[in-house]
Amino acid sequence: MLKKLSVLGLIFAVSATLTAQTVINGAGASFPAPVYQSWTYTYSQTGPNKVNYQSVGSGAGVNLLKAKTVDFAGSDNPLTKEDQEKEGLQQFPMLLGGVVVIVNLPGVKTNELKLERSVLADIFLGKITHWNDARIAKANKGLKLPKTKITVVRRADSSGTSFIFTNYLSKISKEWETKVGAGSSVNWPVGIGGQKNPGICNNVAKIRGSIGYTEYTYAVEANLACAAIENQTGKFITADVDSFRASAANAEWDKAPGFYMVLTDQPGDQSWPITGVTYILYRNDTDPAMREAMIKYFNWCFTTGATAAQKLNYVAMPDNVVQMVRDQVFNKK
Repeated sequence: MLKKLSVLGLIFAVSATLTAQTVINGAGASFPAPVYQSWTYTYSQTGPNKVNYQSVGSGAGVNLLKAKTVDFAGSDNPLTKEDQEKEGLQQFPMLLGGVVVIVNLPGVKTNELKLERSVLADIFLGKITHWNDARIAKANKGLKLPKTKITVVRRADSSGTSFIFTNYLSKISKEWETKVGAGSSVNWPVGIGGQKNPGICNNVAKIRGSIGYTEYTYAVEANLACAAIENQTGKFITADVDSFRASAANAEWDKAPGFYMVLTDQPGDQSWPITGVTYILYRNDTDPAMREAMIKYFNWCFTTGATAAQKLNYVAMPDNVVQMVRDQVFNKK
């Protein structure tokens, strides 16, 4: 009898421990999803609480947060300090990453195709329609370009990756800025739509002659060819962690109210021109116990999680920025 009671006591003790575990739910950007899902899995296995993250797109994630369906949102489309205050939200940067241009051109390997700034914009405007166009050929002497029609692949959902990409196009093309503009959802002049970053990669992989944009890790995992892009200094830059980090070298976070920062088209010889910051948002009226649990998790991401981020081709936030987040957000009363 005593043995049975001891076993029952052990079961109840384990059940109580499991019940006491806080479950933190997040949703949003697909841009950082590879590392977020790696983090949530590891933390849920080894940490004090369980964390879930659903890749639904930046816009959908922020809407779920506003509706109090999730505890935090991931977004690549930052809110200004004024919008944060209006919506009752808190925002801080979590990672840096890169948006790359991917192509499906038989025989063309990654980084072999070079695209000038004006050429890239005009392809997405629908003004350059075939791969053997003289303007593309100009920067690609020796590369065999087919007569194939160009098929633009772009996002069909509300997307932070689209915000980063269209923000860049708006900076390098006056025509894009005036006719299309920047945003998580725009009226694309041409192209076929795909859902989230995996949808873009799937479409580009299937359609010969296609061109699209995606977060770098997705392109690597799908084994898709990336284009070298002309940066602000006129150099053709290939995408990697070093070129993403170079883009952020001159970022003045202390002069960014609400941590609002867009890092596209930054100066520097080695800067990747389509670098983006991915953010975390949560509600100011979050339950104190939940807020404490989330901050414990986010601190773990900044420290222990930094190694996993690097392995997945993301750039961890610099230590001074992490300390700013702790001072201005985590320690905020």
